[in-house]
Amino acid sequence: MCTLEKRGRVLILTLTGSGEHRLGPGLISSLRSALATARSDPSVAALVTAGEGRFFSNGLDLAWAKNSSEGLSTLVRLVKPLIADLISLPMPTVAAVTGHAAAAGMMLAVAHDYVYMRGDRGVLYMSELDIGLPFPDYFMDLMQAKITDPRTLRDVTLRAKKITGTEAKERGIVDKVCQSASETVAEAVKMAEELAGRNWDKGVYASIRLSVYPKLCKSLEIPQESDEAVRKHFASRL
Repeated sequence: MCTLEKRGRVLILTLTGSGEHRLGPGLISSLRSALATARSDPSVAALVTAGEGRFFSNGLDLAWAKNSSEGLSTLVRLVKPLIADLISLPMPTVAAVTGHAAAAGMMLAVAHDYVYMRGDRGVLYMSELDIGLPFPDYFMDLMQAKITDPRTLRDVTLRAKKITGTEAKERGIVDKVCQSASETVAEAVKMAEELAGRNWDKGVYASIRLSVYPKLCKSLEIPQESDEAVRKHFASRL
């Protein structure tokens, strides 16, 4: 379902195969395991996530939800800690959006610190309005944290607009648009290598990221660092 490749201090997480990379229990578990590997490896200083084929991720596995007694609410519940894993990961993260990223797949992409996207194919698309589903609270909090232009947020949520890479760059959702899937991954890795080379303290990086998005962290139930822990960290640096 996904593979890990280490290039120096950068870990590349790839959703493999030519399918839609829909987020069902199996893929969610595989992604969380990969992120746990990144978190536990002291030699890894940055993460890149990419997808093979036409899709980065086409959202939740609705077929699984339809055929399972657990239903859609289970998938919504399972994706929440996956997003929390990314938001709390103690290193810079870069999404290489190599194909369509829809609904939960778009949430997976924008949960990274940086988003690179191919310009020749693929869209960002929150499909919930078109298929008659409300947004989970943490989806909305993530969008509000990452899409700061109110008109763009309106178009994404209340118009279900499909946004190309070029438009996503213009609207501030993605950081860079590339000409192909391979170039998108290469440029994302290049950015990750640059960030890894800064040799930042991992704990400090995670702490600062969490402080940037307090509402999102509360929604994702990520524990906040206490004032005492912050004071101890400052003391350790003196």
